[in-house]
Amino acid sequence: MAKMLQHESIAMFMECGEINNMKLDKKMADALNAQFNKEIVSASIYASMAADFFGKNLPGFGMWFQKQAKEELAHAEKIHRYVDEKGERVFYDAIPKPQDSWSKIIEALQAAKKHEEYITASIYGLVETARELKDYGTESFLKWFVDEQVEEESSVQNIIDQLEMVGDSNMGIFQIDRALMQRK
Repeated sequence: MAKMLQHESIAMFMECGEINNMKLDKKMADALNAQFNKEIVSASIYASMAADFFGKNLPGFGMWFQKQAKEELAHAEKIHRYVDEKGERVFYDAIPKPQDSWSKIIEALQAAKKHEEYITASIYGLVETARELKDYGTESFLKWFVDEQVEEESSVQNIIDQLEMVGDSNMGIFQIDRALMQRK
């Protein structure tokens, strides 16, 4: 009797999608791979912004974007580990050359905000794909990214708001730059 129950349990376990829980659906794996590469591109964009600000003697803005670039690489690594754990692998795409300078500080921040909105929409698309596939594990994994995007968009918007308040005031820009150097 015990052996029969054990075999039935194994059969039920297999029918419930044990293999599906171990390996990602191809559609989900492809979508996560695309997001992995978007995170790497984000890091490249922010590293380019950092270089532009360091070159303009705005080390606070430069450091802020340098930290953003590192965060984006950490996001890519988080996706990489998840995809690996689910029995798939990531594939690297070519990284397009990012813009290398901005004529106004606020233009760079507005570009960063627009890019974060693009990434947010992409994350939401991943959540929708996970729901469509009933991939609850991946949906749970993506919650962290959904929450992170709220913070990402908010932090960029806060800097834009400050820049709009000070306008072209060199003293105001200097103070914002110094404040950004304090970012942990």
